[in-house]
Amino acid sequence: MAPDAATFERLADAAVAALPERFRNHLDGVVVRIEDFADEETLEAMGIEDPFELTGLYSGRSMREESSLASGEMRPMIHLYRRPLLDEWVDTGVTLEALITHVIVHEVGHHFGLSDAEMHAIEEQAG
Repeated sequence: MAPDAATFERLADAAVAALPERFRNHLDGVVVRIEDFADEETLEAMGIEDPFELTGLYSGRSMREESSLASGEMRPMIHLYRRPLLDEWVDTGVTLEALITHVIVHEVGHHFGLSDAEMHAIEEQAG
C-alpha cells in the first residue's frame, strides 16, 4: 500500500528538522502542503504536460524579495506532489525519505533565493 499524505507530512517534517539550524530558523512562515498532483493551472504555467514530471514546487516570495508592503499575499508554500514522488520512489529504488528530503531542500533553496550548487551543499548537510 502506498504511503498516504500523513506519512508524507511526517517525512517532510523530518526533512525540515534535519536542515541546518541557520535555515530552519527562517522557515516558520513556510507551509508544507501535500497534494497528489500539481493543479492544471500550475502545470500549464510551467509548460509541463505530464503531471508526473513535477515532484515539488515553491510558491511565494523568496526571502530576498520579501517586503512589508506585500501584505495580503499568501504565505510561502512548499508543495510536495505525492503521486510523482511515489512513482520516482518505485522507479529509482531511492528511499522515499531521500526523495522527499531532496525536494524539500530544493524548494527551501528557492525560499532563500539560493543557487543549485548551494542547495546541493545543504542537501549533503541534511543527510
